[in-house]
This record gives sequence, C-alpha cells and structure tokens, in this order.
Amino acid sequence: MGTFTDLVAADGHTFPAYVAPPAGTPRAGLVVLQEIFGVNKHIRAVADGYAAEGYFVVAPSTFHRVQAGVDLGYTEADMGAGMGLKAAVEALPAPGAMADIQAAIHHAAGAVPGGKVGILGYCWGGLLTWRAACQLDGLSAAVPYYGGGMTTPAESARQPRVPVLAHFAEKDQWIPLDSVQAFRQAHPGVTVH
Repeated sequence: MGTFTDLVAADGHTFPAYVAPPAGTPRAGLVVLQEIFGVNKHIRAVADGYAAEGYFVVAPSTFHRVQAGVDLGYTEADMGAGMGLKAAVEALPAPGAMADIQAAIHHAAGAVPGGKVGILGYCWGGLLTWRAACQLDGLSAAVPYYGGGMTTPAESARQPRVPVLAHFAEKDQWIPLDSVQAFRQAHPGVTVH
C-alpha cells in the first residue's frame, strides 16, 4: 500500500504524488496519471495493483497547481468539478503539469535498477500520457487509455519518442471512432487497440 510523498518539479513547484513501492526489488518504474477525478481511491488502487505486480509506482497529483487535495467521486457534480479543474490546468502556461509529470518520471527512475520507467493514464491522464511520450525525458514506453483529446489534429501532430500502445473504445461519446482511425493512420508506429 502506498503513501503520499511530496515531489518538486524543475520550476520549484512542490506537489504530492501517491507512491506505491513493490515488496521486493522493482521490475521497473511506472507513472500512473489520473483522470479528472484526482488521485482518488480508484487511482490509488490502480497504483497499488501495479506495485503488487512488482512495479515502483508514482501517481502525481496533476491538479495540484490549481487546487490541492482533489479526491473526487464519479457523480455528475464530481464530473463537472473535474472538468473545471482540467480546464484550469490546461490553461496554465507551458509546461504546466507536464513539469510535475517529468518530476514523477525522475522519482520513479531513481527508485529502480536501470532507471527504466513506463507511463500510463486514463482519459485526461491518457492525453497527458500521450504528451509525455512526445515531450518528456526518461520514458521507455507509454500506454494511454481512452486519451480524451489525443485524437484531435493538434495532438495527433505530435510525434512519440518512445513506443506507444493506445487503447480506445469503439463506442465512446467523447472520442469519435473516425478520429481514432485518423490517429492510427497518422501514427503507423503506434499500436492502437
């Protein structure tokens, strides 16, 4: 079971991350990126699950630059609050939360032999995972799950620097299937399911 630890980004911003170490020597590091609900019970359980499989897991609070302590549920009101927080983070000057994700990658790399780190995220975290695969240092692989926004032309124009395995749903009201097909065509080197 993990605990929250303060990390410091390159710009000096201190933010919490849920850190879940494995029982033994880590197989690798893994950064897990939240949805719009914060590093809530579900994301902590995901982190703990990967730690139980032998990974050193870091789940950074990507909302912390705009609001501390976000831990939402899944009601309609929670979704509205989360969407507002996502919009606020997206409106930050660059690099914004990407600096926090880079710090999480460095933290995970420092805890594992060989420094090998992967990243995965869900919904908004999937979009941030895609951006990390294209912009950040120290990653070995990236797995975005239903990355909201990553199939837009602006995001699809990015080029990944590490192998990417992207997952989308065939029936997703937020990510049209034709945009997924266009993303797949634009990135033949990305494995898309």
